[in-house]
Amino acid sequence: MSLAARARAPYQYRSVLWLLVVRDLKVRYAGSVLGYVWTVLDPLMMTGVYWFVFSVIFTSRRVGESPYILFLVVGLLSWQWFSASVTETSRALTAEARLVRSTRLPREIWVFKVVGSKGLEFVFSLPIVALFMLVYLKPLSWHIVLLPLAVLLQTVLLCGLGLALSAATVLVRDLQRVVRIGLRVMFYLSPVIYSVSNLHLGHHLTKVFWLNPMTGILELYRSVAFAEQHVVWQAVGVSAVVSLLILVVGAAIFRKLENAVLKEI
Repeated sequence: MSLAARARAPYQYRSVLWLLVVRDLKVRYAGSVLGYVWTVLDPLMMTGVYWFVFSVIFTSRRVGESPYILFLVVGLLSWQWFSASVTETSRALTAEARLVRSTRLPREIWVFKVVGSKGLEFVFSLPIVALFMLVYLKPLSWHIVLLPLAVLLQTVLLCGLGLALSAATVLVRDLQRVVRIGLRVMFYLSPVIYSVSNLHLGHHLTKVFWLNPMTGILELYRSVAFAEQHVVWQAVGVSAVVSLLILVVGAAIFRKLENAVLKEI
């Protein structure tokens, strides 16, 4: 399949992709009593932990915007989408090995399916953010139009990472352990529980943080909840460029390794 055909595949197979996403969600919640609640329970519990640590125990230094609990909710819900997608896309081809071998669908579909299902879970969790905004009297502003842009950038980023990891982990199984360790490190290197502006790193070190694409993406998400805060468009621009670059590189790696992957699984 040519590069152009691969680029068109998600659109051409959009109905199949949607069915796979819905199937994934139905399987995940089948037999679950709480169902949707599990989507938000973990990030809400972690929000409570970090809020207690940084708002009750260590109160000498401000690490995020006020109210801090709303700041945390936005960051942790977005991070849950990132972490879950990276973890599951890294084993997307091995988990669906029989279907990957036997169907004529573009193999990238199995990566996009994971990103899509986790993305829908993230969208379903957004009412929690709206509830916190209501409690803390945070009005909606024109920044709400930035939400689709943030979702799009994170989707691009996750698809690129997923394409690279899904193929590479089939050939090097130890990469799954590396992914788990990398996610722990990435969590603390991303402004999930803190704001880069509150670190007082200096102009040059702040720009280093911008190279992490989640920095600009989180900047967009939080601009919806904290409309009074200035959006750092330079960080958003860097995130967009890096995310697109990761998608191109990830697609190239997937295409390069595809034949070897099919022999392995």
